[in-house]
Amino acid sequence: MISYLEGKIILKKQNFLILEVSGVGYQIFLSKRSLAKIPQIGQDLKVFCYLDIGERSLRLYGFLDYETSELFKLIRNIPGVGPKAALEISSIGPPEKIKKEIEKGNEKIFEGIPGIGKKKAKKIILELSGKLKSFSSPEKEKIPEDEAFLALVNLGFKKEEVKKVLSQLPKEMKDPQEKIKQALKLLGR
Repeated sequence: MISYLEGKIILKKQNFLILEVSGVGYQIFLSKRSLAKIPQIGQDLKVFCYLDIGERSLRLYGFLDYETSELFKLIRNIPGVGPKAALEISSIGPPEKIKKEIEKGNEKIFEGIPGIGKKKAKKIILELSGKLKSFSSPEKEKIPEDEAFLALVNLGFKKEEVKKVLSQLPKEMKDPQEKIKQALKLLGR
């Protein structure tokens, strides 16, 4: 599963970009709002990803932060909501704002999203009610956008364990690869 990519933007189109990572070009679909925020062609970009497997295609969807990618997954699991609609819904605004509007039962938040009428908006609100707790609680666990943290979590280590080990490393250690090496030594691998 591809969950994170970092590379150079080679091409930008209306609903996707091509990101070159180690000589390989990945077509990544982004929401219109996200595409408006990313740098220009030739610039570097870090993007969280979700690989959607359809009957006849594999599509990679991209997000500028981890929480939005998690929100996309929740929305994508709602029957009848396709990946394009889920992509646009998850990028309406910060996940905390979306959660508040869903808790209020505000269907208007979905206005302008293709394929989402009143009936489907009600269904989405019903399905997501109660599932968005992690997006607004004050004690919410912030996921650091640190490359070493993400790499270690993707290797299968528990988030709490990784945080503890990374906090033990010297603050002046900035190189992600060095952090990973030192963390793996502390984790016993």
